[in-house]
Amino acid sequence: MMTITLNVQGMTCGHCKMAVTNALKELDGVKHVEVHLQEGTVDVDYDETKVNVEKMKEAIEDQGYDVK
Repeated sequence: MMTITLNVQGMTCGHCKMAVTNALKELDGVKHVEVHLQEGTVDVDYDETKVNVEKMKEAIEDQGYDVK
C-alpha cells in the first residue's frame, strides 16, 4: 500500500471535494482519499499494483481540476 499527496488547483468548496473524492474512489486500487481544501492537496492511499499516479491525475483532471 502506498500513500501520495497530490497538489490540486481549483478546489474551493464541498462540491469540489466530493467530485475529486468520488472520481478517485471509482478507480480500482484506491483505498482512501482525503481532500484538504485549504491546502489544495489530496492524500490518496492506493495499491500500486492496481492503479498508478497517472490514472489518478487523469481522474481528477477529468473533473476539471489541475494537478501539479
